Amino acid sequence: MSSLPEGGIYRAYGGDRAFHNFANDYSHIADPNLRRRLALSEIDKVPFRPYHIRAILVAGVGFFLDSYDIFAINLITIFLGLAFWSGPAEDARYGFGGNDGVLPTPVSQALKASASAGIILGQIVFGWMADAFGRRRMYGIELIIIVVSTLLFAMVSPSQSMSSTALLTFWRVMMGIGIGGDYPLSSVIMSEFAPTRWRGAMMAGVFSMQGVGQLVAAIVALIVTAAFKGSFAGVSDLSECDYSCQTAADRCWRIIVGMGALPACFALYYRLTIPETPRYTFDVAHDVEMADADIQAFMASKGKGEVDIVRQARLKKLSGPSLSVPAASWRDLTSYFGQWKNFRVLMGTTLSWFFLDLAFYGLGLNNALVLAAIGYSNGASLYTQLYNTAVGSIILAVAGSLPGYWVAIFSIDSLGRKPLQVLGFLVLTIIFCVIGFAYHRLSSSALLALYVLAQFFFNLGPNTTTFIVPGECFPTRYRATAHGLSAAAGKAGAIVAQVISIPMLATRQDDCFGPRCSSSNPWLGSLMRLFALFMLCGTLASLLIPETKGLTLEELAGEDPTSYNAGVNGSIAHVDLATARSSSSSRGRRWLGPARRMMNPFLGGKPAGFAYPRTASARGSGGGGGGGGGGMVEEDEGGTASQERHGGVAWGRE
Repeated sequence: MSSLPEGGIYRAYGGDRAFHNFANDYSHIADPNLRRRLALSEIDKVPFRPYHIRAILVAGVGFFLDSYDIFAINLITIFLGLAFWSGPAEDARYGFGGNDGVLPTPVSQALKASASAGIILGQIVFGWMADAFGRRRMYGIELIIIVVSTLLFAMVSPSQSMSSTALLTFWRVMMGIGIGGDYPLSSVIMSEFAPTRWRGAMMAGVFSMQGVGQLVAAIVALIVTAAFKGSFAGVSDLSECDYSCQTAADRCWRIIVGMGALPACFALYYRLTIPETPRYTFDVAHDVEMADADIQAFMASKGKGEVDIVRQARLKKLSGPSLSVPAASWRDLTSYFGQWKNFRVLMGTTLSWFFLDLAFYGLGLNNALVLAAIGYSNGASLYTQLYNTAVGSIILAVAGSLPGYWVAIFSIDSLGRKPLQVLGFLVLTIIFCVIGFAYHRLSSSALLALYVLAQFFFNLGPNTTTFIVPGECFPTRYRATAHGLSAAAGKAGAIVAQVISIPMLATRQDDCFGPRCSSSNPWLGSLMRLFALFMLCGTLASLLIPETKGLTLEELAGEDPTSYNAGVNGSIAHVDLATARSSSSSRGRRWLGPARRMMNPFLGGKPAGFAYPRTASARGSGGGGGGGGGGMVEEDEGGTASQERHGGVAWGRE
């Protein structure tokens, strides 16, 4: 049986009320595969509700802190240089001081790349652990790591027995581990709880908190700079920073970093009490009863579903093995990704994220240097430089980053993920070519405008879509792992970007700031041409990913679309099914048409509950246990429908 007959489809279209019992769930259905698809359809078709907003905010706080911590390093590099490396060379003591207040280039590279190294580790480890032990068990742990490491980073001080550089780098690595864990966890939790129609917008809403984090970090830096204006206004060169100036700089960077941990404390409770995603409970834990309870708990904004433990244990023993969902294993993993159609998608998500982050973090982690290179953050005094750098970062966030995120939120479920990603990469290729080949002929205002435009298309396109697509296009048992691998490839690109970009963006070897430095950087044009090449490669890699718009996660994993997932907020695949059946009587997958087969590269395999033989618990005339909704219809080879009765419910062709 490959699908329901036409009459059955139209009878069920628009709702599953015939399957509900008086408790408004599907616990009375004996067939676990049918019960799974019906229960998951509740999530796929539910309207946008307040608990969805809460989920976006709780998941988004992690990305707010992620972005705040990552991009705050832009704004504190000058303060760190003044606090730890002030004075002439003969004043150097215990690994700090003696560099005229300038943060050494190797230290700058270490601080920026160390977070990316930690992020790679966190993405891979937490991604695997989320698939192995559950999303709920891991969610919140990574946020605790971020908060603790952020606060300890803000309290680092030099001493005779410990290098301040080593301490700063260590806590940046730990911070990165927590940040890395947040990527796969927040992505898959949001995708597995979101209704099909709003899934892209909800995931983009979570990721857009990065833009808010960038903006808040710049605003905090501006406020702190203004608060200590008296200590910085009379300093025309970093080497002239006296004791009062150094003390103010030391306080500034600690305040900027420490403030980022405050919002996370409010979201920590909700992360620790979020219910497990029903898809994980169904497909990995094979706990049918708890999955139903988790759906109700999420919709009621409760922390965990309530079940009868005796009934739960009995059903898990009897129905769990009957679920037609493969169990995760090394053999299954190699078999699944050993198929080119599946491995191609993993290649597309990893390579596109890698090429994106080469440019995104190559520029994003060096905004202060880029602003200086285009002549925006120069000034006659240290205060003017700090002020202009903070204001420039605010302009980039308000005019470029945030509008890009917002347009992505409102367009991604209508235009689709793949078109936005390809369009973004192509436009970025053009922008970087213009900057690269015309750098010495463009004014500072023109360069700033192009840079803002680049930030807009980064976040409208690939920076958002590379986060969303890996959280949708893989099966539940490997979703977090595959997302972690894809994101880790991106952060590997971020590390390479720091090695390439910092030496090229520094106006001198020691990251010179001040009126003695030229505003024209001879290497920025070459760097932009290199980034244009990376964006072109990202465009080609994006051709490997599927379009996930309007399809349920089960359909993307290879299961057939059903009428249960159709409706106002449900899958668009049912419309294709009904249209194709009305125009063709062919059997099998041909009714999907070539366009649908191209959209979903995972077609193949059998969908749980509909193409597999009926499970033993659901066979029989009485069905046992009141399986009220287990009935299905099969068509014989001649195309006629044979009627099957189950628990008094009959399905047949009209």
